[in-house]
Amino acid sequence: MESGTGRLEAFSDGVFAIAATLLVLEFTVNSPRIDLGDKLLHLWPSYLAYVTSFVTIGIIWMNHHHTVSLLGRTDRTMMFINNLLLLTVAFLPFPTRLVAQDLRHPGEGAASLAYAATFVLMAALHEVWWQYARRGRRLVAESTPDSALRAVDRAYLPGVAMYGVVFVLAFFSPFASVLLTFAIAAFYLPSAALFDR
Repeated sequence: MESGTGRLEAFSDGVFAIAATLLVLEFTVNSPRIDLGDKLLHLWPSYLAYVTSFVTIGIIWMNHHHTVSLLGRTDRTMMFINNLLLLTVAFLPFPTRLVAQDLRHPGEGAASLAYAATFVLMAALHEVWWQYARRGRRLVAESTPDSALRAVDRAYLPGVAMYGVVFVLAFFSPFASVLLTFAIAAFYLPSAALFDR
């Protein structure tokens, strides 16, 4: 059974918005009246994790919006894959909290590995999502030019491999792996320009 993409996109938008909003809950200050400035300064891992995760969710949302605009319909399999993608997006606040709490403390390795693994899974599911829709133009709108499909292919191609490097790096330097995750977010920020080529 096939249908339009409106409900898929509306549900997805809601999950993206909730996941991005939940990220701000990672900021907590105990005894705020005592050395507040110092406490705010020492929250830098929370700021780093928040910005990285928020920008990444924003980029995935923009890419999801763009790719859905190329589709003419959806089916049950596509909705199932979409739900798996949204599952990882909604889960992201949890490893973000782990990194915010444990970066530069004992346990940072496990926190960074959980964070990196979530990004690897998210990138892989987004690629599966796209390839399912695109293969043989299965769900692609008739009016979508092949050049637009190739632009998305190019933009998505390095994602899983880059986050795989982040995951491996987390075993050796948790802090560097989080920084690389931020760098990947910065790399994908102008992805809308890639889609127009």
